[in-house]
Amino acid sequence: MSFEWNKPVSTLITGRITITVIIAIVTLLFTWALAVPIGIYSAVRQYSWGDYTFTVLGFLGLATPNFLLALICMYIGYALFGVSPGGLFSPKFLTASWSIARFGDLLAHIWIPVIVIGTANTAALIRILRGNLLDELRKQYVVTARAKGLSQARLLLKYPVRIALIPLVSTIGWVLPAIISGSTITEVVLGLPTTGPLLLQSLFNQDMYCRRCLFLASVHGFS
Repeated sequence: MSFEWNKPVSTLITGRITITVIIAIVTLLFTWALAVPIGIYSAVRQYSWGDYTFTVLGFLGLATPNFLLALICMYIGYALFGVSPGGLFSPKFLTASWSIARFGDLLAHIWIPVIVIGTANTAALIRILRGNLLDELRKQYVVTARAKGLSQARLLLKYPVRIALIPLVSTIGWVLPAIISGSTITEVVLGLPTTGPLLLQSLFNQDMYCRRCLFLASVHGFS
């Protein structure tokens, strides 16, 4: 039992873990959808203006604090698109049961945390794929295949890209936990109903008998 909430810990976590998993999976797909094509372009067009542009944007994404980017996205979402700042649902859908309208409202809000959380990871994956692909493009089998007249698109997709993606796939082992454990501050700023703010609040309020919360807090990287 949680002393603070006077509810079973399993009930508290169950109500938030679904949203946490959804945000983590969508963010991972977002990072891959951006990192793979941009990484391929930067490797193929090495030292071009496009490569320099994506490199600068990538370093900006790494350098910008997530909480600052969250505030900027909240302002843009409210000023330009009329999306209520904070949370994943509009006020009228907070306590409503799941429906097509509530799911659509979730999609209208979820892009903000996905962009904020996925920005830094996207920049890192772009650099990894770019470096791996550049190594492959300099190898002898690529030079031989190009000399035999194989088209550039077929050459890239059939050989070097597949090999360059292998190390990128292995990064899921640290990217997915980083998305979950590294987004607590962002979740607090955005007011998301996820496990991060719940665990942080339980630690601040010394809800010490919330054993499952403390276990998950250690998994999330808190001391």
